[in-house]
Amino acid sequence: MNETPFGFIGLGNMGGHMAANMHKNGTSLVVFDKAGTAERAPEGAAQAASAGEIALKVENVFLCLPDGSVVREVIGELLDSGSELLRRVVDTSTIGIAAAENGFDICQQAGIEYVDSPISGGVAGARNATLAVMYAGTQKTFDLLQPVYLGMAKNVFKVGERAGQGQAMKLLNNFLSGTAMAATSEAVAFGVGQGLEMETMLDVLNVSTGKNTATSEKFPNRILSESYDAGFLTRLFFKDISLYREAVTAAGAADPVSPAVAALWQQLNETDADSDFTRIYPFVRDRKYR
Repeated sequence: MNETPFGFIGLGNMGGHMAANMHKNGTSLVVFDKAGTAERAPEGAAQAASAGEIALKVENVFLCLPDGSVVREVIGELLDSGSELLRRVVDTSTIGIAAAENGFDICQQAGIEYVDSPISGGVAGARNATLAVMYAGTQKTFDLLQPVYLGMAKNVFKVGERAGQGQAMKLLNNFLSGTAMAATSEAVAFGVGQGLEMETMLDVLNVSTGKNTATSEKFPNRILSESYDAGFLTRLFFKDISLYREAVTAAGAADPVSPAVAALWQQLNETDADSDFTRIYPFVRDRKYR
């Protein structure tokens, strides 16, 4: 499996590290990034001049792209290449349920398999090959891809059979992550106002019932140090929260919490969309929200 070249399109903050780890683990790659391939390609990986060129060279291509519209564009380029070799598109992007279903339909009509396969773990997880993969598709393809996934991920989960279920898992995860960040920001700002030291609060929280991913990772490593360098932009995080809200509304599911969480992230996005999303803490602390 790993001897067969794979395509990889999207070498940004996440995809660049993912491709590098896959290549390092023995998966031969042909890579492309519209923003500049040469400066982003893993050392030793073959480079393509376009998505269409990749389609002519591989059976399987991974995507790690910013949103659904870009995914649709790239799938179009892959299919327009006229490749008789391409068999499978493995989409690790977070694009929402409807976009994944659309990608599946477009690929199916062309006789290509679309795999809904978002990932979680942030830039640190991508860099350290400790990502979580949320795969939705057939067992046969899951078994086929698992050795490649394990080159860039620590945990690989098959969460469902149909396109969109991987997205559902990713969106609910990011909603919980965003809720933890927002709630922890409020709680820690309150504690600081009462004269408590942030480091002390985090020590207590992380051995108590208030522990979450914000208290255990984001606050100690990105906020306490005031580095605010998780590597994920507010506008992209707000995109994920918005996709969750759209999916919940479409499903008619219960939503007593998400409107308030989404509203807070929307305000940070309107204030500074290109900030690191850990900037939610000073935004809440300094009462910049309306």
